[in-house]
Amino acid sequence: MTAFTLKSACAALALSAVATLVQAHGDVAPQAVDTAGLPETGDEWLTENPYRAEAVGEEVWARAVEIGASGYNQNCARCHGLEAISGGLAPDVRFLEAEEYGDEWYIERFRFGYTQNGTTKMPEFGELLGQDAAWAIRTYIETRPDDASMEEVADELKALRDQIVGYADDASSADADALKTRLAEIAADIETVSGAPVADSAAYRAANLIDGTQEAYARAAEALTIGLSAAH
Repeated sequence: MTAFTLKSACAALALSAVATLVQAHGDVAPQAVDTAGLPETGDEWLTENPYRAEAVGEEVWARAVEIGASGYNQNCARCHGLEAISGGLAPDVRFLEAEEYGDEWYIERFRFGYTQNGTTKMPEFGELLGQDAAWAIRTYIETRPDDASMEEVADELKALRDQIVGYADDASSADADALKTRLAEIAADIETVSGAPVADSAAYRAANLIDGTQEAYARAAEALTIGLSAAH
């Protein structure tokens, strides 16, 4: 089976699993998402993610991921899992391809939800959260790292995390540039499940947090700890 066929098959399985969504999903009141800092998408709903880095640049893309993470955790994680890693009750949305087909399916479900036999399996988020929030959440989802890629670098990331924890107490012996460079190198090799070109991995987050200060080392260590825990 080719990689393309395998990915398509996994996506199809994820989409077909919509019918297994728990009823409680519809009982959760949607939480507003602050989309300040993102270009407005307008009133007409799009069918393609406008916040990808190639369209808006890395800075806006990173802001979309940040906002999307918050929106996802408030409104989606209860059923679809923390870091978008499904526990099996709801579709693993990481498998939605980061291209037009995946975008169209995603925005249809986001806007209109899903109902089966008169029971709401997924609420309608479109009118409640709006298009900017929708695409920010989509951007976050499609940048989730692949489990296998994370597993390959887990031991080195744990070692770096332990090293960085020490720098949070005493940064006098730290080489911030060397740490950032190595974390960036690791991040570049971590793939996404969706096929998006950049994974918002623990390595990527940590590399972008380090600035030589003890506070930054503490935040980078926390990012690595959370990312490594989610991967398992």
